[in-house]
Amino acid sequence: MERTITYLEMTEPGQLRPGRVVPGLALRRTDSTSPLVRTLTARIGTPYGWRSAARTPEQWDEWLAHPLRRYWVITAQDETAGFTALEPQADGDLRITTFGLLPEYVGRGLGGHALTLALRQAWATEAVGAPRVRRVWLSTNNRDHPNALRNYEARGMRPFRTETRQD
Repeated sequence: MERTITYLEMTEPGQLRPGRVVPGLALRRTDSTSPLVRTLTARIGTPYGWRSAARTPEQWDEWLAHPLRRYWVITAQDETAGFTALEPQADGDLRITTFGLLPEYVGRGLGGHALTLALRQAWATEAVGAPRVRRVWLSTNNRDHPNALRNYEARGMRPFRTETRQD
């Protein structure tokens, strides 16, 4: 099956176009030792065939050992609604490695504000090898939620590369 991957970036915080504010939606920091990291990644990613949703225990150990990756639970009225992971990289780049809502929260109009919160947190994260984060980027593909790419672009992210792979 063919998979089209789109890489998107934002090169300054002022490019962010916030989504409609959803009262009660927030980010809560969690730790790599929390079972939520694995559980939420699997629950969010399984419907879209994310490889990360099916990591082996050894792959999880390697993933969670990354010293700079930061994890955030997306909450709606203090209930767990989604998850994001941010990974500072060399020279001020920051990759959003995971972003998504739990299936029961999809379609409720939360995605735009949830992504706004994740992007704001990304820009506020301490940079590696630079005085500040200079670029935030992520990737999505044609198997993700049908509104994923549209949401990323609506928040001000711009595609910088597209590739097609056979799976």
